[in-house]
Amino acid sequence: MKSRKTLIYTGFFILLVFGFWFGLSKTVPGFTSVSIPPISQVTPFQFTNQDGQTVTEKNMAGKVVAVEYFFTTCKGICPKLNKNMKAVYETYKNEPDFMILSHTSDPETDSSAKLKHYADSMGVNTSKWVFLTGRKDSLYNMARYSYKIDDPANNLASVEDDFMHTQFIALVDRKGNVVKIYDGLKQSEMKEMTKEIRKRLEEKG
Repeated sequence: MKSRKTLIYTGFFILLVFGFWFGLSKTVPGFTSVSIPPISQVTPFQFTNQDGQTVTEKNMAGKVVAVEYFFTTCKGICPKLNKNMKAVYETYKNEPDFMILSHTSDPETDSSAKLKHYADSMGVNTSKWVFLTGRKDSLYNMARYSYKIDDPANNLASVEDDFMHTQFIALVDRKGNVVKIYDGLKQSEMKEMTKEIRKRLEEKG
């Protein structure tokens, strides 16, 4: 008899708690949203774009940014990676608060002029899709320690011998937080990123 009463009381309590939670979720804005800590934050940097102009973290301020690494002579994953990224670009190319930053993994080959030629071949607006080169160690450190799209354990003692080749894309919110990382070779993840960009754009800085 007691066990039956206990079961009834427990069920009633669960229903009461659920009803209370449901009521709050309908009356208190943001009650059901879960705040997930960012993966990391964008640290200060200084690189050179396809037009020979300096680009820093300040150019990202207040924008939602997709960040990737590639190199112009890549015949493997890079063409597919940038084909998938091109679809994202086409979706948001007219959105003033969105941009793409593509860093070269091979700065010895990819000068500003080489990146400009590549950007022209892609047929993109380079104020929206920016291609960056710079010092190799600085480029790699940003990927590994700031954007978190390559394992820091891959860092070799000799920067000359080091080489990075990653298909991962970091999504940065308006506040400079790296909020999610996506596999740029997977259509499902690229579709997810496209939706997440819209969500982040709707957030106010």
